[in-house]
This record gives sequence, C-alpha cells and structure tokens, in this order.
Amino acid sequence: MAPILSNQWIAKRRPHWDRLSVLLSRSDRDGLGSLSRAELQEMALLYRQVAADLSVLRRDETARTYSDNVNQLLARAHHIVYSRQKTTWLTLFRFLKDEYPVIFRRQLPYVTASLVVTIAWAVLGAALTSARPEFMRHFVGPAMIATMEQHKMWTDSIVSVAPKETSHIMTNNLSVSFLAFAAGITFGVGTFFLLFNNGMMLGVIAAACHQYSMSIPLWSFIAPHGSLELPAIIIAGGAGFRVGHAMLFPGGYRWKESVAKGGIEATQLVAGVIPMLVVAGCLEGFFSPSHAPVWLKFTVGALLFSLLMTWLFKRPGTKEEVKE
Repeated sequence: MAPILSNQWIAKRRPHWDRLSVLLSRSDRDGLGSLSRAELQEMALLYRQVAADLSVLRRDETARTYSDNVNQLLARAHHIVYSRQKTTWLTLFRFLKDEYPVIFRRQLPYVTASLVVTIAWAVLGAALTSARPEFMRHFVGPAMIATMEQHKMWTDSIVSVAPKETSHIMTNNLSVSFLAFAAGITFGVGTFFLLFNNGMMLGVIAAACHQYSMSIPLWSFIAPHGSLELPAIIIAGGAGFRVGHAMLFPGGYRWKESVAKGGIEATQLVAGVIPMLVVAGCLEGFFSPSHAPVWLKFTVGALLFSLLMTWLFKRPGTKEEVKE
C-alpha cells in the first residue's frame, strides 16, 4: 500500500508527541504534583490532539511504527488526564456518543472472538438437543420442561411482578456481564467458560422450544430485550478476552505494563454495556413477557438492534486533513 501520510505532516505533528512524552516522563519521575496547573491543562489538550493524530495514523498501514508509539503514549497519558476530569452527565453522554464507538471498533477482534465462541456453543447445544432431546435436562430444570409441555411460556409470571423482577433482571445481567469481563484475569479461561454456558443454554432452549412448537413465543420474547442484552454480554466477553490476551501475549511491553494497558482498554469497552443492560432489563421486565402483538415485539427488537449497530459503527469525521 502506498503511503498516504506525508513526511511534512509527520514532522508537523511530532513536536506535540514529544512534548506530551516530556510531560509524562516528568510526572513518572517526580510525581504529578511536579506539573503546574498550566502544564496539566496543556497535557489534557495534547492528549486530545495526539488522539486525533492516532486516528489519522491508523489509516496508513506504512505508518504502523508511528501508530504503535503514539498509542503507547496515549495509554500512559490516559489515566492521568481522566483521573483529573470531573465526571458529569455531559461527559458521560459525550463518551457514549463519540468515544465509545471508536473504543468498540478498536477492540472488535476480541468482540468477534466472543461472538464466535457464543455462536459455536449455541449451535452445538441446539444440535445435541435436536439429536437427543433428553440432553436438555442437563441445562433446563423440570419446572421449565413441564411448562413447555403445556405449551406455555415460563416467563408469563414476570408480568405480575414486573417492577421487582425488572430490578432483579438488571442486577443479574450486569453481574453476568461484569463476570465475563472480570473472568479475563484467569487468562481468558473463565470468560470462555461463561460464554460456553450462555451459548449452550441459548442453543438448548431454542431447540427445546422448537420441539414443543414454541419457537415463535420464545423468539418474540427474546427479540425486544435480547437485541441489546445478548450483544452486551458478547461485548463484555470481548473485554474479558482483551484482558486474557494482555496476560498471555504482552508483546513489546513488560508483562505488568501489558496487563495494565489491557485492563484499561477492557474497562473502557465494558463500560458501554451498562446503559444497554439497563434498557434491556426494563424491556425484559415489562415489555418482552407482555401480551403485545408478536409483530410489535419483533419490530422493536429489529429497531433497537439497528440503532445499536448504527451507534457502534458510526464513524465520526476527523478534523485532521490527510495530505497526499
């Protein structure tokens, strides 16, 4: 691939990278208190400028060395800049609107790995249940099986206790997601096991409901909240794999630095699933088990999933002009 960045552009931006490196070195050597208020403000400004530079560098495969160096520089500066930034609703909104989609796409290989693991085990669970129906008893309790035999959804009871059940659902979904993330500390093995369990359970239940001619009630129940809940768990699994990868393959970093960097990036990735799970919990408690028309449930699910994909893969324009 021919280079798209000119030497002139790199020479123009390099002083900003060098200045940020100088400020970080002083902070590491003498402590953060050694920097004046003006220098701290300068560091915050440089951080944003260098972050914009990184997005440009990543568009040029021939600038990989520069991209890696600048990325390491930003990783060092991140905790300093954001530890001093007061969190407000506006900063959270900006994070979700502008920063999180970039973070998500940067960690997309790990999210993809999480998706592949989940789908693989779901397909296996569905295949085993279809071939040997008694296999479902390893994952589905007698009460649920008895309900399916009566061609009833086990979720019907949620409607009568929706407010209380919604709180329980949110707590459970958040716990599962953060466990998938935190389990990455086991070199990713714990994350893999949790995704195995979730995928297998989904496949088994899908096949079991198909055998009892309850596929439409099942998927119309899952569609509204599952359009957010399932991607959230998969993203959290990707965060767990990011931690595991950092522990197993430090690359050019020292092991401790690799784990720290992986932990920061994984934490940023999993932070975005919180609002997704809050919305999913409300839908699962109030709307999904309701007697709303099936077409409406599928429509809501499709709309939410479309909005989710639009958000995650939104590509904001860069202010930096790339010279030929």
